[in-house]
Amino acid sequence: MLLLPRAEMPAVQLLLLACLAWDVGARTAQLRKANDRAGRCQYTFSVASPNESSCPGEGQALAAIHDLQRDSSTQRTDLEAAKARLSSLESLLHRLSLGQAAGDQEGLQRELGALRRERDQLETQARELEAAYGNLLRDKSVLEEERKRLGQENEDLARRLESSSQEVARLRRGQCAQAQDTARDVPAGSREVLRWPLDTLAFQELKSELTEVPASRILKESPSSRPGSEEGDHGCGELVWVGEPVTLRTAESIAGKYGVWMRDPRPTTPSARETTWRIDTVGTDVRQVFEYAHPSQFAQGYPSKVHVLPRALESTGAVVYAGSLYFQGAESRTVVRYELNTETVKAEREIPGAGFHGQFPYSWGGYTDIDLAVDEAGLWVIYSTEEAKGAIVLSRLNPESLELEQTWETNIRKQSVANAFIICGTLYTVSSYSSADATVNFAYDTGTGSSKPLAVPFKNRYRYSSMIDYNPLEKKLFAWDNLNMVTYDIRLSKM
Repeated sequence: MLLLPRAEMPAVQLLLLACLAWDVGARTAQLRKANDRAGRCQYTFSVASPNESSCPGEGQALAAIHDLQRDSSTQRTDLEAAKARLSSLESLLHRLSLGQAAGDQEGLQRELGALRRERDQLETQARELEAAYGNLLRDKSVLEEERKRLGQENEDLARRLESSSQEVARLRRGQCAQAQDTARDVPAGSREVLRWPLDTLAFQELKSELTEVPASRILKESPSSRPGSEEGDHGCGELVWVGEPVTLRTAESIAGKYGVWMRDPRPTTPSARETTWRIDTVGTDVRQVFEYAHPSQFAQGYPSKVHVLPRALESTGAVVYAGSLYFQGAESRTVVRYELNTETVKAEREIPGAGFHGQFPYSWGGYTDIDLAVDEAGLWVIYSTEEAKGAIVLSRLNPESLELEQTWETNIRKQSVANAFIICGTLYTVSSYSSADATVNFAYDTGTGSSKPLAVPFKNRYRYSSMIDYNPLEKKLFAWDNLNMVTYDIRLSKM
């Protein structure tokens, strides 16, 4: 601490500055002024120093000041040089940024385009994988149902085998009892002749074979067992009963999961009543029509002829009538008449306003927008239009020219039913293609133009009926149920 009179203040200012700069470690300095006891003004300057208790001499202070000035000048020069270098670097960085942005803009655009294309490809692959996963889930469900069905059939077979064994045992007991009774009737002296040489004879085991007979055949053979007195076997009437499915053929591969098979209700030479045609409709370019001259060929899978259509067909709605195959052209509302004998197209006709390729299919899908049918009255087409808002539209066709002769619009929504067929001018629909216990649930009478609900039981034995048609010559329903071609006997009420 220094106590200086006020008069000496100017001479000491440099000394005070030296005291402030001398000790770099000094953190604080205080300057106070006050009168002493004699009334003189005193200045008090305090510096906190860790090393010294008082200010150094004037010579030392001046030397320290000169040293500090030189250090300050050197630091200032270094600072100016650093500023110059920093400014140069900033300018260079700015020029490089501008040049790179201008030069790489096109490259960045290309890279952005490539990334966008890659993103689109990944999205497409994701959608395809989702679709494949959905198909796998559906196939898994079908296989699970098939496994359950096979298990049930195994149980039924086991019960039948047990019943057969019991029948064999009963027959053996009966035969033995009959032999004993015969032996009792023979005179005592002759019984030695009837004694069987058990040690030398070979035995033939009696066998009992069970044959599955449709209930409809039993009903036809036993008039007293018919379901009702109002029903008859001939003529037209309302459908009142559908029998159990009878399997005639099973497809060999997944290509036959769904399709269409038919016989001509008005056969023409060289075809006959039993000539059968089959089309596997799995695929995008369906052109092959397999012809079987005899039922045995159909059952064994050996076609007598293969037709290759001049254009692909779509859906499972094809029919054969009066020597011609009628089908819907792929991805069109056109109906084609293909004469089987000459293998030529005889007529084509667009169905006005008809939906096609998935607009108004049956509930199972399969592009079944246009479904052809045959009954006692002739050739029909079942479809829908935008004007009908998805309701079933029914038209009768001229089998030669395919002109529409008459049209009816029903109040039955096409996509709410699994399939449809026509008997005696009445349209019938099936409730489900996959339920084991479905029903024929609606009937539309073209004679009265009215419809009504029904509840006639219908069996989907294999749980995937993709085609159901009526054959008026055989009075049966033909169906394709999950790789299997089946028939149903039917019964109509009397008019």
